[in-house]
Amino acid sequence: MAKSRQYEFGRVFLARLPHKGDLLESITMFCADSELGAGFVSAIGAVQSATVGYYDQKAHEYRTISFHEPMEIASLAGNLSVKDGQPMLHAHVVFSRENGKAVGGHLMSPTVVFAGEVFAVELCGEPLVREFDEPTGLPLWAALR
Repeated sequence: MAKSRQYEFGRVFLARLPHKGDLLESITMFCADSELGAGFVSAIGAVQSATVGYYDQKAHEYRTISFHEPMEIASLAGNLSVKDGQPMLHAHVVFSRENGKAVGGHLMSPTVVFAGEVFAVELCGEPLVREFDEPTGLPLWAALR
């Protein structure tokens, strides 16, 4: 059975991302500046280039793919927690190419913003802290083990 914890919704934020900023870094910095310790993030917009990844479950490492072309952010969904005392954004993203085909995966840097709008909701309660999880090799929510 999955372990869970109850949270309450807190503040709600809207942000416009800086042109030519890094998508992952810009959202993470916005969350840190807003003192969000836990929350959910969604974004739309467009990028000039992108990097996505997928997690190789056998090797326990991320593989990356870079796209050097303008694309739309069709969907970005993620959560914010704390790792090593710092905010950590874990986000997955789907990009739409010029021909309408989609590519996606784990949001990685560098991903260069053309235009971006972010919606974030704070979760109030015990901080969500990430710690190394031996079976997966990933930093997962420690309190929900």
